[in-house]
Amino acid sequence: MNKGLIKNIASLTFPAIIINITTPLLAISDVAIAGHSGNALYIAAIAVGSTLFNMLYWLLGFLRMGTTSLTAQAYGADNVAETILIPARALAIALVTGLLFIAFQKPLGTLLLDFMDADAPTRTLASNYFRICIWGAPAVLGTFVLTGWFVGMQDTKVPMWISVFIDIFNIALSVTLVFGLKTGIAGIATGTLCAQWAGFIMALTICVRRNRHNLKSLGRKNILHTGNIRKLFGINADIFLRTLCLVAVTMWFTRTGARQGADMLAVNALIMQLFTLFSFFTDGIGFAAEALCGKCLGAHDRDGINTTVRTIMVIACGAALVFSGIYLLFGNDFLRLLSDDAGINVLAEEYFLWAVLIPLAGVGAFVWDGVCIGLTHTRSMLLSMIVAMITFFVCYAITFPTMHNHGLWLAFTLYLLIRGIVLTVIWRRYLIRTS
Repeated sequence: MNKGLIKNIASLTFPAIIINITTPLLAISDVAIAGHSGNALYIAAIAVGSTLFNMLYWLLGFLRMGTTSLTAQAYGADNVAETILIPARALAIALVTGLLFIAFQKPLGTLLLDFMDADAPTRTLASNYFRICIWGAPAVLGTFVLTGWFVGMQDTKVPMWISVFIDIFNIALSVTLVFGLKTGIAGIATGTLCAQWAGFIMALTICVRRNRHNLKSLGRKNILHTGNIRKLFGINADIFLRTLCLVAVTMWFTRTGARQGADMLAVNALIMQLFTLFSFFTDGIGFAAEALCGKCLGAHDRDGINTTVRTIMVIACGAALVFSGIYLLFGNDFLRLLSDDAGINVLAEEYFLWAVLIPLAGVGAFVWDGVCIGLTHTRSMLLSMIVAMITFFVCYAITFPTMHNHGLWLAFTLYLLIRGIVLTVIWRRYLIRTS
C-alpha cells in the first residue's frame, strides 16, 4: 500500500473520530449537570430537549456533507476562489435557516414536544430549554458548514479542537450558572447557547484569517451564482431525503423496542452502544474518504480515486474485523460496565451475536457513503438508502411476528448490509467509469 496515502488517511481519520466522540458530549454534559442539580425533573427535561435538537439538526447534516464534497473538489482543482465561495453560499443557507427556526420557534417547539409526548412538568421545563437553545440554531448550522469546509480543505484538526473547545466552554459556563448562580435549567440552556456561538465565532475567525488575502472573490453576484446554488441544493436535497429514510429506520427500531417493554428497550439500547462505538471510528474513515476522493476528483485523478477507495476499504474492513473480534471476546464485559442490572445483562447476552455481526455488515455502508459524498454522487447514496429502508421494513414485517426482537435485529443488520451492497454494485457499474 501507498505509505503516504495511509498517512494522509490516518491524519484525517483520527481527529475526525475525536469530533464524532465529542459532538454528543454537549448534550451528555447537560444531562450530567442536570443530574447533579438536585431536581430529577431536570434530567428528563434535558433528555427531551436534547432529543428535539438532535432530530432538528440531524436532518440538516447535509450542510456539512455538501460543503465538504464541493470544497474538496475545488481544493483538488486548485480553484481558490471556489474554496471561499462554497462555504459563503452554504453559510448563507445555514444562517437563513437558523433565523427561520428562531422566527417560528413557537409552532416548531410545540410540534416537536407533541411528538415526544412528555408529561406536563417535563414538557414545561423542556420547553424552557428549547426556547433558549433555539437561539443557537444559526451558530450550530454555521458550524456544520465550517466543519465541512475544513474537512474539504483536508484539515480535520481544526474542527476537532473547536469541538473540544465547545464542550469545555459549555461545561465551565453551565456549572458556574447552575451551581454558582443557582439558575437551574435556564443556566444549563444558556451555557449550551453561549458555547455554540463561541464555537461558531472561533471557527469563522479561523476560516476568515486563512482566506484574508482572497476575500476579494466574495461578492453578491459570485455567492448567488445560479448554477452553483442549484448544484448545492441538488446535493443537499439528496442527502436530506437520505437522512429522512435513515431517521425513519432509527425511529421505528426504537419504537419497536419500546413496545416490547422497558427491559427489551434497555437491552436494545445497550447493544446499540456497541454499534455507536464502531460508527464513531468508521465515520472518521468516512471523513477521510470524503476529503481525499473529492480532492482527487477535482484534480481529475481517476487513478487516485481508485487507489484511495481500495486503501480506505481495506483499512475499514480490517477495523470491522477488529471490532467484531473485540466484541466477541470482551463485549459482555463492556455491557456490564454500562449496566449493573443482572437481569438486563443476562437478557442482552441472548442478542449479543448481532453486536458482533453489525461491524461486518455495516462497514461498506460507512465507507461508500464517504466516497459518494466526496464524489458528489449523492443520488447513489439516496438510492441505496431507499432500497435498504424497504428491505428493513419488509424483513421486519416477515420476521418480527415469529422471531420478535431477533427479527428486529435481523432487519437492522440487513439494512446496513444492503446499503453497502447496493453502493458496491453502483461503484462497479457506473462510478468507477464516470469518476
